[in-house]
Amino acid sequence: MYSILKNIHSYWAFFVLIILVVGILNAFVGKSKGREFTAKDLRISLFGLIFSHIQLLIGLILYFVSPWFDQWSALGMGVMKDAQTRLYLIEHPITNIVAIILITMGWSMHKRQDLSSKKFLRIGLFYTLGLILLLSRIPWDSWL
Repeated sequence: MYSILKNIHSYWAFFVLIILVVGILNAFVGKSKGREFTAKDLRISLFGLIFSHIQLLIGLILYFVSPWFDQWSALGMGVMKDAQTRLYLIEHPITNIVAIILITMGWSMHKRQDLSSKKFLRIGLFYTLGLILLLSRIPWDSWL
């Protein structure tokens, strides 16, 4: 089960990164050109939100069935001494949860705006911050 979930989590990450980049580019182009926030813009940002939440759910399930999780009982707080263990057990999950929170905040804030430029700005800014955090904690050596 672990290897299946790990593969799903790895491949789904490509979709998340792609749709977030598309959403961010769409938001900044829409703001810079002064376009109206249309149903297409709404769907692009919504897909970014949904895909990232699905990735979070897959990741949380993977976290608890992973062999890395057993390191908590074996090492206790000693997991902080090993960089790779710390990445998988602490840095990656916490940073990515914060990234998803930022993406969700951008989505929620855009809904309360009346002006299209402010909608685009909220989506663009918060999705960008979330994407930067996601990219910062991807375990690149084992992902690709």
